[in-house]
Amino acid sequence: MLRRKLKAVGAPVTWKSVPILLTVITGIIYQIAELGGFVDQVRWAIHWHKGDFGYIDFQKSYPFLNGAGLLFLTVTGISMWWKTRRIRKHN
Repeated sequence: MLRRKLKAVGAPVTWKSVPILLTVITGIIYQIAELGGFVDQVRWAIHWHKGDFGYIDFQKSYPFLNGAGLLFLTVTGISMWWKTRRIRKHN
């Protein structure tokens, strides 16, 4: 029971979800900057959004990391939902 609760709390912050969170956050930052007219100050955001971190360039593999993270979170989320659904039926 405790393990399931820890997993429910910890699942969103696993290493697999970091690329997804980074993509979402940097995308939002860039969009706001574009609407506000100050894109030059946050040019780094679009680079990070695409997986270009300066010396470390993940642009080719970043979409796969995002996909793997999203798939992992989806499968674990469905699994947790299914288990709680079955437990409620038995009680």
